[in-house]
Amino acid sequence: MAAFGNNKMRLYWVDKLMQAGFTVPPLVHPSAVVSPSAVLEPGCFVMQRAVVNTHTVIEKGCLINAGAIVDHDSRICAGTHICLGSVVKANCTIAALTKVEAGEVIFSTRRKIDGVDSLELEDALYAFGFGNQCSYVRPFGAGHINETYAVYMPDEQGGDTLAYVLQRVNTNVFKNPRQVMENIFGVTEYLRRQIRESGGDPDRETLSYIKTKSGETYFEDGQGQPWRCYNFIPDSVCYQSVENPEQFYQSARSFGHFLCQLGGYPADTLHETIPNFHNTESRLADFEQAVRRDVKNRARSCRPEIQFVQARKKDCSVLMELLRQGRLPLRVTHNDTKLNNILFDAKTGKGLCIIDLDTIMPGLALSDYGDSIRFGASTGAEDERDLNKVHFDLHLFELYTKGYLETAGPVLTDTEKEYLPWGARLLTLECGIRFLTDYLRGDEYFKTQYPTHNLVRARTQFRLVDEMEQHFDEMKAIVDRYSREANA
Repeated sequence: MAAFGNNKMRLYWVDKLMQAGFTVPPLVHPSAVVSPSAVLEPGCFVMQRAVVNTHTVIEKGCLINAGAIVDHDSRICAGTHICLGSVVKANCTIAALTKVEAGEVIFSTRRKIDGVDSLELEDALYAFGFGNQCSYVRPFGAGHINETYAVYMPDEQGGDTLAYVLQRVNTNVFKNPRQVMENIFGVTEYLRRQIRESGGDPDRETLSYIKTKSGETYFEDGQGQPWRCYNFIPDSVCYQSVENPEQFYQSARSFGHFLCQLGGYPADTLHETIPNFHNTESRLADFEQAVRRDVKNRARSCRPEIQFVQARKKDCSVLMELLRQGRLPLRVTHNDTKLNNILFDAKTGKGLCIIDLDTIMPGLALSDYGDSIRFGASTGAEDERDLNKVHFDLHLFELYTKGYLETAGPVLTDTEKEYLPWGARLLTLECGIRFLTDYLRGDEYFKTQYPTHNLVRARTQFRLVDEMEQHFDEMKAIVDRYSREANA
């Protein structure tokens, strides 16, 4: 250590000693706290009770005086003196040979990023290492649950490229984000190995989640909200509804293949991140409680819908009873198999990658199959107000069943195949129950755009259930035909 109080003199002699071949180590007082991820360059001195936080760089010849705090992701350039009790906030850069006076507080010198409208979003970008390069961000996707942003980075042609997807996870839905991310990292790393071994491209055929600069699976902002990040897959498209039958067929093959890929993954090692997520009996119990409490005085506006559910109370136990009897196996399931949770290859039109893995956990294959049918085999949008436009499309049901059994058929049991029509019928009923329950509770779970949005969603699902019931024998015959072909 070159022991000079004058910044220029101290830095001069540190350089002189190093040029002469001397080792000039950084010195840290035993009472100081320095993060293992911080970088201390030669000739710097961290004095009594000073704090140097994560991913901060202290360049050569710096003096961090007693009681000073240098917060995370900051850079203190060569020859600087951070005086007694001063505070350098996160993501600051202090120019070389600066003297930060005793007790002074230096605030962030972050660059402005277009599209950033909150400190939490800005913190997340810096936590994942994008803050100093990111061109701009904008809202992305059409999900009901999480807050999602597209992150654009400069490219070699002088333009901007969509490179990453950044999400704030809704903790009202996902109470334990650490468990959610442990599931996601475990499954995606397993899938990447499977894809690589089969000669595929893991960078396009599954998501690649990114850890923070400190090696965490997610970042927690100042409000305690979790953020996570994954790569954007170029030349891919996502459809919000079935635009042509081939898309629905390809989605069936994709979800069936996804089930097969994870056939060797131990389902019992996954966290149940939303308990009873596709337990229709449990969803019915939540609904009945919401009706009894009627905390928003909305029950009077949906009496026909309430009666629709009550008339089908026994149906809600069909799959749960088979599970209790051991006739249906628990598998690694996606649990949200809508068409818009698949990326399609923009060039070939084939299913490319399964996304939105928040709800990956142990479950029933029939739930995944059924959720796809209720979303994709409808002639109307999930929130279509005109029920005359909402019908169950038996042709789309057949097309999806054909594609799903082509890929998943070899691993499904005979009982699973037999009850596929019940999967479609009950998952549609369950989804309607969930929408109606959320409406009665005051719209706590799903994002809404107007006061009756969840009620409108519930009505579309109940219309589909009614028509599935009318065509149930035909549904069973279709499943039976393609099951026999899968077994052939």
